[in-house]
Amino acid sequence: MFADRARIVIRSGKGGNGHVSFRREKYVPAGGPDGGDGGRGGDIIFQVDPRVNNLSDYRMKHKFVATSGEEGGKKKCHGKDGQDLVLSVPKGTVIHEAESGKVICDLSEDNQRVVLLKGGRGGQGNSHYATPTMQAPKYAQPGEDAQELEVILELKVLADVGLVGFPNVGKSTLLSRLSNAKPQVANYHFTTLNPILGVVDLPDGNGFVMADIPGLIEGASEGVGLGHEFLRHIQRTKVLVHMVDGASVEGRDPIEDIKAINLELEKYDAGLLQKPQIIVANKMDANPQEKEELKKKIEDIFHAKVFCISAVSGEGVKELVYEIAKELEELKDEQVIYESEFDLENHFKGDQLSYTVEINEDGEYVVEGSKIEKMLGYTNIESEKGFLFFQNFLKEQGILEALEEKGITDGDTVRMYGLTFDYYK
Repeated sequence: MFADRARIVIRSGKGGNGHVSFRREKYVPAGGPDGGDGGRGGDIIFQVDPRVNNLSDYRMKHKFVATSGEEGGKKKCHGKDGQDLVLSVPKGTVIHEAESGKVICDLSEDNQRVVLLKGGRGGQGNSHYATPTMQAPKYAQPGEDAQELEVILELKVLADVGLVGFPNVGKSTLLSRLSNAKPQVANYHFTTLNPILGVVDLPDGNGFVMADIPGLIEGASEGVGLGHEFLRHIQRTKVLVHMVDGASVEGRDPIEDIKAINLELEKYDAGLLQKPQIIVANKMDANPQEKEELKKKIEDIFHAKVFCISAVSGEGVKELVYEIAKELEELKDEQVIYESEFDLENHFKGDQLSYTVEINEDGEYVVEGSKIEKMLGYTNIESEKGFLFFQNFLKEQGILEALEEKGITDGDTVRMYGLTFDYYK
């Protein structure tokens, strides 16, 4: 099944904890600390894969996790690094942050590779904390936390030309005549349920990619039918070829159809109507006597280039193809790339550095935060070095400044996760 949208949760690997151990060998009394560092957690990487053409791999499975780093070992042995998780996606995939909808990155280049989430850094073993005054540190650094994010993967097909129009007007027939694409063609509404790409070759060796966008209906911009699933694929195209049933074989009014489709395009993305548009009146072999009159009428109303063709017999198709190629030549340097709107680095940095400073009913200044709790878990503040590290941490994280903003004065009590001390500047 063709899938062009998926919502998944991704999580990098946690860093391995540093190890606490001491060298214990015969004839080596008081060998000192020899705890090794933890391994780095695995990254989450997205990779454009030419063998992948849709997002079906992400429809049934919704969580993807890289492996964590292993804890360090004795004799300063480094823990094994976690394995990166590489997720293959088709070219043209846009990754959004799920909650805000903001674009994180646009994977529109061949073999493009992006590290989206970084694995946690491995913690240092206790061998790093030995000093002349603290020769047997009994603490080590824990591994850095993993990063987790919910994202939306959205495939916007990369095509030069978008072929749009109501169902059953002959788009699939035209695409099959122009290219090697083999869409299912039959006299049923919504025959085409997936965007189909076809490469149109020209005699000069050039060519272009045309996408048959499944039939649109009124209300598509509000998601009626499969509106959003179809409309997103038009956004990257450079030229729109708008096809109508010029002979009104099924009783439809081609003028009203053009108005209706343009309205849906405008509601979904007003920028779509700024793209060059060529209007194609198809099935004119069924009503040839009205061809010129219809062409002039459409030109007068919509001020667009109009071609009257028969996708079945091929009448007028050659002229249409060369006009499309001419339009593309003028736009050859244009490419629709979605710029990043979501700052991943600051997003996770904010999580790591967050803390609160409150004053309780006893007048104590209570400081809480996940990073503070973690730091206290591996810091021996009874030691000289540990307490110095603790003080530097409070200063670097802006906690001392926050306490001063709350009005703390010398002698006031500060409480942090069971630890109580008096504040002196």
